[in-house]
Amino acid sequence: MNLLERQLVEEIRAAGPIGVDRFMGLALAHYYGSRDPLGAAGDFTTSPEISQVFGEILGLWSADQWQRLGCPLPVKLIELGPGRGTLMADLLRALKVLPALRQAVELHFVETSPTLRQAQARTLQRFHPDLTPHWHDTLDQVPDGPMLLVANEFFDALPIRQWLREGAGWRERLIGLDDAGALAFITGPVGQPPVEPLVATDGELFETCAPALAIAGEIGRRLASAPGAAVLIDYGHGRSAVGDTLQALKDHAYAPVLADPGEADLTAHVDFDALGQALAAAGANVAALEQQGRFLIDKGAEVRLGVLLRGKDEATALTLKAGVRRLIDPMEMGRLFKVLAATSPERSAP
Repeated sequence: MNLLERQLVEEIRAAGPIGVDRFMGLALAHYYGSRDPLGAAGDFTTSPEISQVFGEILGLWSADQWQRLGCPLPVKLIELGPGRGTLMADLLRALKVLPALRQAVELHFVETSPTLRQAQARTLQRFHPDLTPHWHDTLDQVPDGPMLLVANEFFDALPIRQWLREGAGWRERLIGLDDAGALAFITGPVGQPPVEPLVATDGELFETCAPALAIAGEIGRRLASAPGAAVLIDYGHGRSAVGDTLQALKDHAYAPVLADPGEADLTAHVDFDALGQALAAAGANVAALEQQGRFLIDKGAEVRLGVLLRGKDEATALTLKAGVRRLIDPMEMGRLFKVLAATSPERSAP
């Protein structure tokens, strides 16, 4: 039993069962605050680490949106959960097609992990030494104004609550202790989720994420108050639906969710239907949801790959092709991962 698990057990013994969101929030704060979880030596790999094409396409998309917004200056370039800074380094490389934009961006990172902040600083110093990011713990700390915002695999790591359908009502799924004193899922008292799926049968789980809706609302508010565009990429479902999607990842493999808290990544599928509604309710103009593979292909990923392959040896070419294929193939990341884009209300949806 690690230190965090002992703390959770003591809290439950003293005050009673806790919500899944409480467990997830504490576990992820410890997890991200104590390590760099990315890459072969970590627990998972994200799209920017797989291929530079991913960030470059988002850079070209951002540049196009900026032009369509009337080229507002200055503009805040914001990333939520920037990882090692790889996506932003690739995105900024693509912005060089519009020197006026590249020179005018104010870079803002929303990141709470000291370890990852250091990694982001190293990446930017290596590839874009003229830019020094401003770091913030939350989006509402970033000053208002025209913005271009990107978020890749950010919303899946926000704490969720789980609700169990029981007859005509709901009970919240909580975390308590089993007979041996170990952490265990239990059923709480009768409750009511803040939103409900269209269809739910007895015994099914439904997940809600209040932090995700709050952040989407803040993005929508900013888009409604100043020219801007936002693109949110993650894995999840396009319609609010039942399902237990909470999972733990350790050493690139699934692990028991409650085992060794704080030592594995915890994620849940994103409810893009709910995110889109929160963006729209705050005033943003929201585009139709797209699959990641189709989005990248339509925006030129295969064209960019063709350029990168010029003059490359066979081994390098195979690596480049494999990376882009992993991003766009429906059997890999192309279908499960979705893209939700939004702009200011005076613009047609992107």
